Amino acid sequence: MTPIRIVAAVALATLGALPAMAAQPITGRWATVDGKAIVNIAPCGRQLCGRIEKIVKPTPGRPQTDIKNPNPALRSKPLTGLALLSDFSDAGDLWKGTIYDPESGKSYNSKVSRNKDGTLKVQGCIAFFCKTQTWTPMR
Repeated sequence: MTPIRIVAAVALATLGALPAMAAQPITGRWATVDGKAIVNIAPCGRQLCGRIEKIVKPTPGRPQTDIKNPNPALRSKPLTGLALLSDFSDAGDLWKGTIYDPESGKSYNSKVSRNKDGTLKVQGCIAFFCKTQTWTPMR
């Protein structure tokens, strides 16, 4: 074996032994965009979920229930306690799961990561098109 091949083999073996990058924690209380609601992200089983803890700025004239839910039986369910984020798991440098939008009644694939300034980058995606929101930490 030539010296170059030996060095390459050792480098590849070393890279394989490195631990996988873990996503930064996202648990805690977060104010959604424009401070409309407070979402508490916490473990639920082996994954993370985010539930509405409090509606801070209700939409005028809109009932505080999940009126856009595609399941008519769930439309009378209160928004407080509603799961917005579900089935989130660590995917390396970010968290992946599903986000529910009570304004439209639709669910989307989602990615969540921490920004350097401590805020959360929350994305709802269809294929590779994503809508991004920034959530701020609550103290």
